[in-house]
Amino acid sequence: MIGQLSLAVLVLLGVFLLGIIAVVARMYKKAVQGEALVRTGMGDTKVSFTGIFIVPVLHKMEVMDIKLKTIIIQRAGSEGLVCKDNLRADVKVNFFVRVNKTHEDVLNVAQSIGAHRASDPAALENLFDAKFSEALKTVGKHFDFIELYNSREQFKQEILRIIGTDLNGYVLDDCAIDYLEQTPLTALNQDNILDAEGIKKIIALTSEQKIQANSIQREQQKTIKKQDVEAQETILQLEKQLVENQEKQKREIANIKARELAETEKVLQEERLKGEKARIATEEEVRIAEQNRDRQVLVAERNKQRTDAVETERVAQAKALEANERERIVALAQIEKEKALEEERKNIQTIIRERVVVEKATVQEEEKIKDTRAQAQAEREKLVALTAAKQQAEAATVALVGNADMERQAAEFRAKQALIDAEAEKAAAEFKGQAIRTLAEAEASKATAVGLAEAQVMQAKATARQKEGETQANVLQLTAAAEAQAIQAKAGAQAEADEKLGLVAAKINREKGLADADIIQAKADADQKKGLAEAAVSEQKFAVEAKGIEAKADAMKKLDGVGKDHEEFKLRLDKDKSVELAQINIQKDIAASQAEVIGEALKAAKIDIVGGETMFFDQIIGSITKGKMVDRTVHNSEVLGTVKDAFFSQDGGGDFKTNLRRFVDQFGFSAEEMKNLSVSALLLKMMHKAGDDTTRNTITELASTATALGIGDKPAKMLELK
Repeated sequence: MIGQLSLAVLVLLGVFLLGIIAVVARMYKKAVQGEALVRTGMGDTKVSFTGIFIVPVLHKMEVMDIKLKTIIIQRAGSEGLVCKDNLRADVKVNFFVRVNKTHEDVLNVAQSIGAHRASDPAALENLFDAKFSEALKTVGKHFDFIELYNSREQFKQEILRIIGTDLNGYVLDDCAIDYLEQTPLTALNQDNILDAEGIKKIIALTSEQKIQANSIQREQQKTIKKQDVEAQETILQLEKQLVENQEKQKREIANIKARELAETEKVLQEERLKGEKARIATEEEVRIAEQNRDRQVLVAERNKQRTDAVETERVAQAKALEANERERIVALAQIEKEKALEEERKNIQTIIRERVVVEKATVQEEEKIKDTRAQAQAEREKLVALTAAKQQAEAATVALVGNADMERQAAEFRAKQALIDAEAEKAAAEFKGQAIRTLAEAEASKATAVGLAEAQVMQAKATARQKEGETQANVLQLTAAAEAQAIQAKAGAQAEADEKLGLVAAKINREKGLADADIIQAKADADQKKGLAEAAVSEQKFAVEAKGIEAKADAMKKLDGVGKDHEEFKLRLDKDKSVELAQINIQKDIAASQAEVIGEALKAAKIDIVGGETMFFDQIIGSITKGKMVDRTVHNSEVLGTVKDAFFSQDGGGDFKTNLRRFVDQFGFSAEEMKNLSVSALLLKMMHKAGDDTTRNTITELASTATALGIGDKPAKMLELK
């Protein structure tokens, strides 16, 4: 028990000691370098530069900054220092002050200005400004201005001596003259005795120095100029000698070069003459050799072409003969086959003949319907073809004017190109014509055989299908005729448009269209006589084409020299004629359209026509436009609407003359006054007599309407208002 109590006591003592140590450590304040601690409160005021105990509530601690401080004293202008020679000097001096590191001086400073203000720059400046300025003035009066520059160290030591080192706790360590310069004349007061004397000395000294400086400068300039002139003269003389020597040397060199060039040119011309002679001789020999070679090559090529053509023709003939032989064998086999089939067909015809009697009535009705449909279809296709042809013609006519120049050049080019193409076509046409004739003979033989076989079959069927065949033939013929007529109309319209353009292609298209129509017509006939008719048509077609190509080639081949020029002149005349006809047709269409417009607009009008071409139409359209403009003006203007109602309304009490006469009576116009007045002049006088703005505005709008109607310049008497 006693041990535990002892342990507790020891613990308490340890805690107490630790608390005391912590309190003591907290109350002990340390100082840093450049600071002093000042303690006030219980006991005397204490100063410490290392550390001191501060008991809360009993003591208070202040920190004083004792580091070195800079005080700047500057005097300039009218406040500058007055020197011994009465010259003013602008000066700036830095004083280095600190609190003396002694207990007594720190305590003295703390008691006099306070610990916190002891290191304040503003407080220090207010404290020492007067004393330091007075010291500067006192010391400056003992030195001339020039001596201030030459004896700066002495000037500084005198300042330190006058101020002293003991400054009521502060110590002046040193001072530095940062700026020292003469006060400008503009800052001096001429009414001040000292400044006036200083100004006099400054002007005297500076003037003397300026005179001496200017004299030295002028002497320098004269010496330099003299040296420059002498040097320039020497340089010019040397340059003259140099130029003379250079020109002399150039002249000699030029003479030497000219002689050498002349000699060289002479040798070059002689050598060139020899070379040209050799080159010309060589070129002549080369050209002769080339011409001989080309001649031999041309002869060889022509021989080869002739041999190839003969071989090609021989091969083509052999192939054609083989093809004809094959076709002949096939045709004979087909004929044998048809003969075998014919026996079966004859048996079938017996059955068909019995059924024909029953179907005859039905077929007749159906054929009537087909006839009607064919006619309607033909009429419809004819109308469509005519419409399309008309549209194409109109489009071609519109494009004619723009493309006339281009087509003129194209026609000339095609005419020249056709001559070249004709040569090639002629050669091809010879082989093609022979092949066509051979094929036509084969086709004719085949068609003849087939036609004969079919003729025999048809003869066997004649009793049963004679009426039916005739009806179908008539229908097909009518249909083909309608189609041919439509195509022919279309081709004719297209050919007419192309002919207006002056193109050779137009004639080709027209011939093609007519050929198509002929083919369709021939097709209708061929339904009855199919075999021989097709062979004949094909043979004739190929023969005509071959003859046409050959004739075209011969004709184009003959177009050389004057004949060719004459043919081209004829083509140009035809083209110009087509262009003019197209323009006339365009004018005709325009006139027709204008006539339709005028006819619809003026059905009931009685009009005297004056003017030619489009003048009458333009005048009519202009009059209609003016009328519409006046209607729109009256419709959009309230005032003109009022005037219209007043003068033209039947509710106004009469017609236009009666209303206008009443309006004239309102202003008191007599017949004599209106005798020599126009409508515009009468309205102008009414405007002058009008008593209010509304009436004036009404008369103004009425005058505008009269002008628009074209009666403003008419005499007022023609209205018979009086």
